[in-house]
Amino acid sequence: MQTLTRALTGLALALLFSPDAPAQSRVLTPHDVARTRSVSSARMSPDGTRIAYTLSVPRTPLEDDDGPAWGELHVLDLATGVKRPFITGEQNVRGVHWTPSGTSLAFLAKRGADEHTSLYMIPTDGGEARRVFGLADAGISSFTLAPDGERVAVVATAPKSEALTKLEKQGFKAEIYEEDWRPAQVWIGELDEPEAEPRLLELEGSVYQAHWSPVDDRLAISIAPTALVDDSYMLQRAWIVDGASGEVLNRIETTGKFGSVVWSPDGTRVALIAAADVNDPTAARLMVCGADEAQPRALLPDYPGAVHSVGWKNGEELLFVASKGVWRVLEGLRLEADAEPQTIADVGGPILTGLSLSDDGLSAAFTASTPGHPSELYTMKHGDGGPRRLTDSNTWLADVKLAPQEVVTFKARDGLKLQGLLIRPLDEVAGQRYPLVMYVHGGPESHHSNGWLTGYSNPGQIAAARGMAVFHTNYRGSTGRGIEFAKLSQGDPAGAEFDDLVDAVDHLVGTGLVDTDRVAVTGGSYGGYATAWCSTRYSERFAAGVMFVGISDMISKVGTTDIPNEEFYVHALRRVWDDWQKSLERSPIYYAGESQTPLLILHGKSDPRVNPGQSRELYRHLKLRGKAPVRLVFYPGEGHGNRRSGARLDYNLRSLRWLEHYLTGAGGEMPAFEVEYEEPETTGA
Repeated sequence: MQTLTRALTGLALALLFSPDAPAQSRVLTPHDVARTRSVSSARMSPDGTRIAYTLSVPRTPLEDDDGPAWGELHVLDLATGVKRPFITGEQNVRGVHWTPSGTSLAFLAKRGADEHTSLYMIPTDGGEARRVFGLADAGISSFTLAPDGERVAVVATAPKSEALTKLEKQGFKAEIYEEDWRPAQVWIGELDEPEAEPRLLELEGSVYQAHWSPVDDRLAISIAPTALVDDSYMLQRAWIVDGASGEVLNRIETTGKFGSVVWSPDGTRVALIAAADVNDPTAARLMVCGADEAQPRALLPDYPGAVHSVGWKNGEELLFVASKGVWRVLEGLRLEADAEPQTIADVGGPILTGLSLSDDGLSAAFTASTPGHPSELYTMKHGDGGPRRLTDSNTWLADVKLAPQEVVTFKARDGLKLQGLLIRPLDEVAGQRYPLVMYVHGGPESHHSNGWLTGYSNPGQIAAARGMAVFHTNYRGSTGRGIEFAKLSQGDPAGAEFDDLVDAVDHLVGTGLVDTDRVAVTGGSYGGYATAWCSTRYSERFAAGVMFVGISDMISKVGTTDIPNEEFYVHALRRVWDDWQKSLERSPIYYAGESQTPLLILHGKSDPRVNPGQSRELYRHLKLRGKAPVRLVFYPGEGHGNRRSGARLDYNLRSLRWLEHYLTGAGGEMPAFEVEYEEPETTGA
């Protein structure tokens, strides 16, 4: 398998960077990233002849009104390869589904005079989209169509009462923290009677997803006791509900995190993706359960990867997309006892995301990326040798020269075998040492895959084009290598997991590629925690840091986050009051007096996950005790990550300038805080 992986990787890189490839005239820039489009979802038609997909189109900074990317709807005919735009421009299409007959597409959007997100349909043979269902006082978050195509079940947050709305208008807007939540509910509507009053299913709890049985009126839903994020993470469970009466027919007993539930074609069973136990960091185990049974059966308890998406090929066989290390695979599994998964698309190919199947299970649609391009539309049908790319949403990338990307395997100081992805410096000269940017993923229940890695907060190809190497380490506690590996960091925050980052640097220095005096670290969320740790506790090893929505104080973090129980069960395994001193000693602020690393700190001002005070604390401690420049940047209106085009471009430009200043530039005093947002004329696409 390792030989196959190396061969496929080498072939992909040879095709991307061979001398016979068309000459590229320029390198990737932050403004290129700001305009990059991506296919965000794909839905195969019931008969397997067409794929509906959504295209994410960023707004243009300095030209468009600020905001998140637009969402367009397109359809591709697999026989002709013709792509038809259905809903384009300044649109926010999402949640696309085919109607059971395949003659129309249903989707969610807020259009025209809509006050809230509503359900629309558009015929696939031509015609305008029409609003078919909506709620008077609430926006729809998701929907599922009945098999007859005449009814819909929608999930929407319960509207505010008239009395509360009146009081708010009179100035009474007090927020009762974690008490005045409103549940998400399921409403049943008649599509041929859009003015009819929808019917509410009376369920105790807050609903997160709903899926109509393919054969009758039952619904498979996932529900948690409250709408609080912590409960959605740790207490979400699958129920089978009678869509006519609202009666709960079955409660499926899973433990810990929950991913998804999918009906079998005959409605007798459901496939689930859920956690193996309460301490499992991710919902990534494949299970099956009778629709009237409480106990699911784990199908692959020792699977050396993480399952992301699942579909039914037929009543006795599943298809699923999973991570295996830095790769994605498509595998099939029959449901008889002791069956082994059969690989359909092996490691070495595109990084598949999502899975949508035709009714006969023989045709599939995915989104996927590679080191050479962001997420695009892919398909594969029975008998194909592998997934086939169907779209090119960024044709200008053909003119951009990209640096080579490769899989690196190395050993940590305790002998543990680790993987990472290295983007080498563009136009690298053999024997020369280069600056390194260590990019650390968040979670830590996440991992890097060997696809497109560059984004507004990941310097990737942009830094490589400026003479830097960029390394992405799947440190212990990362996903994609089974449950045991994902649990290796539990109970030891900032311990061996972050030692792995230093060991990765040492490995790259040992290869002769990296200059040990010019190493930077960056990342967001848990990767921001790693950045803060490396910039304080390991300050002597890092010449610069860029910290995003990161943790600096493990004590106050617990008291300000919206997921304290998730952190306890799948990360810390202890409460802070069980050992105050250890929590303090695993906090970057504890080592602020030792810091000599210039640190740029950035944070969304409305972040509910990692309170902005975490960044403010570290900034203040470094200003008082540190020995190096530090700057704090807040983004008003942004949460745990930036969504709007202006904030994304600002982050990209500001962080890149910081890295260049301290790794390839003069260093010393901080660069000016003002940023030039206009795109240089010579780098336009």
